Amino acid sequence: MIAGRDTALDTPGALVPLPRSFFDRPVLDVAPDLLGQVLVRTTEEGPVELRITEVEAYAGEADPGSHAYRGRTQRNASMFGPPGHAYVYFIYGMWWSLNLVCGPEGHASGVLLRGGEIRRGQDQARRRRPKARKDTELAKGPARLATALDVDRALNGTDLCTVDDTAPLRVFAGDRAHESSVRSGPRTGVGGEGAHHPWRFWIADDPTVSPYRPHQPRRRRS
Repeated sequence: MIAGRDTALDTPGALVPLPRSFFDRPVLDVAPDLLGQVLVRTTEEGPVELRITEVEAYAGEADPGSHAYRGRTQRNASMFGPPGHAYVYFIYGMWWSLNLVCGPEGHASGVLLRGGEIRRGQDQARRRRPKARKDTELAKGPARLATALDVDRALNGTDLCTVDDTAPLRVFAGDRAHESSVRSGPRTGVGGEGAHHPWRFWIADDPTVSPYRPHQPRRRRS
């Protein structure tokens, strides 16, 4: 595992970008290592910093729960690209979800960001998530996280490891969660052969972690 760096999140320039080599590893190594790291979304309004607290790993063609299980399509092409890039997709015709691409180029795998603590830019996040009852709910769940950070298809394929300070989306070293606080279990809403893979990782007792919900088969209308 790669340790993070002790930094003051409110000190400009204090954060250190994660290198591409961090992402160029098996997805089941990258996913738990992302807990405690910092995602920064920069818009014209300024930066929003999110401490990652919950993720899910998807292992591409080897994973029945992955969008890439049946191969490359126009929708999932970013998953097959270089590691350290964003894969953004629309789900249920309603919400965006943000994934971080891992592993060697050509072998699709990625980590879905499911939850996090917004430590800077709360005002922006509150405007985007006005129904949130408290700050711990601003990015509690993948759709809420994407909404709070103003993530949409325009960020699909974005390089997360660039040194450009004006880049819209980057990942930095934070205080990586200690192994003793990391938990794992089945992924939320995944059915079929991938239902029982313990590839959801979260920080124990963190209030920004979303509740687990098992897969519910859709009922066909009679």
